[in-house]
Amino acid sequence: MSPTKKQDQEKSFERFEKRAGITFVDKELLQTAFTHRSYLNETRIGKRTHNERLEFLGDAVIELIITDHLFRKFPDSHEGDLTAYRAALVNAVMLGGIAEELGMNECLLLSRGEAKDTGRARATILANTFEAVTGALYLDQGYAAAEVFVVAHVLPKMDEVVTKGLWRDAKSAYQELAQAKYGMTPSYKTVKAEGPDHAKQFVVEVSVGDVAVAEGEGKSKQEAEQAAAERALREGGESK
Repeated sequence: MSPTKKQDQEKSFERFEKRAGITFVDKELLQTAFTHRSYLNETRIGKRTHNERLEFLGDAVIELIITDHLFRKFPDSHEGDLTAYRAALVNAVMLGGIAEELGMNECLLLSRGEAKDTGRARATILANTFEAVTGALYLDQGYAAAEVFVVAHVLPKMDEVVTKGLWRDAKSAYQELAQAKYGMTPSYKTVKAEGPDHAKQFVVEVSVGDVAVAEGEGKSKQEAEQAAAERALREGGESK
């Protein structure tokens, strides 16, 4: 990497830290959190590693933090509702949007091919990166620092989740809409499954009759189906 590119990268990381309200002690750990596997495959940089292990760790840290806070915030809610709230807060669409708000897009280290991708593919990379950054912060400064970061940037979305009903079972809600509007039950088809076993990503398409309505992505087929149903609901159930 040229000195100029390295300086630009360091400035991008600094801007991100300022927006996110964090300062890493180990800057290499932060850089690893933003390093996509494709970047290493293309550049073949010596000992540097990609962010998938940090993503794996961060996913678990985020889930614990969110679970703990929801448990305390909603003492009268039963397990089913709490699970639905959590799923709505930590899905790929939500975390990808938060990552974009924080300017993570500017810091991503991607191959030239991956850098050209936009839309759903980039949103998934951003969501995974948010998890990796959380995992890196946990290693860098401990659980308390990771908790402050997640609470500051994820939990504020709770009001949106509740007011828009994003916590509901989207598949059930969309089935009701499709049956009322078209007299048909939606069907779901897996159109893509890629990535390593510990971080597999599924893309599912929801259709009504022979009309494809929306696609969703998730870490399981069930999560991807819910994401597809959510997107279909937001778009009013019309064909894509």
